[in-house]
Amino acid sequence: MSFQTPAKRTGRAVDTAKVGGGLKLLGVLVGLMWLSEIIDTATHGALDQYGIIAREPRGLIGILTAPFLHLGFGHLISNTLPLVTLGALIAISGAARLFAVTAIVTVIGGFGTWLVSPSNTITIGASGLVFGYASYLILRGLFNRRISQVLIGVLVVVVWGSALLGGLLPQDGISWQGHLFGGIAGVLAAWVLSDDKQQQVTTGRSLS
Repeated sequence: MSFQTPAKRTGRAVDTAKVGGGLKLLGVLVGLMWLSEIIDTATHGALDQYGIIAREPRGLIGILTAPFLHLGFGHLISNTLPLVTLGALIAISGAARLFAVTAIVTVIGGFGTWLVSPSNTITIGASGLVFGYASYLILRGLFNRRISQVLIGVLVVVVWGSALLGGLLPQDGISWQGHLFGGIAGVLAAWVLSDDKQQQVTTGRSLS
């Protein structure tokens, strides 16, 4: 005969719910990207105008919409695989964490892209988000001082390191600015969302 205490049962249920919630949010994000591309294809690229238009006030809306827009299904597919893989590693920590990382990378990375991209250009695609997820995963273990997270960061470097570095090189038609600022925003997310920072917010303490 075996016994299970209510506390253990509850703990497992909470963890399962957290992971499930994170994966559901990731599914919604990816689903919106695919739905947007289906609509964009059906309307002959009508949605692409809502990308990030460099230093144009009307292009600021693209900070929020650009990650969901792509230049065809080939572009979308190339972003979907790393986005789902890296996003799932973050989603394990729950929907709230995935949402926070996504929001920071989208807003900070998007604004940097809007600020420094060449004039008269429109930036679309989720690759900035991919770079942000990657840099977050690479550095969060160092900020949190957790060996398991450090090992995940090492795995990300081994698998995607060369592709990430290659994405920072200037190439025609490729927004290295979006990649760069997405990566910078991911570093910021890792720092802001670190255990020490979250504990300070929770306890209301500040250090001098």
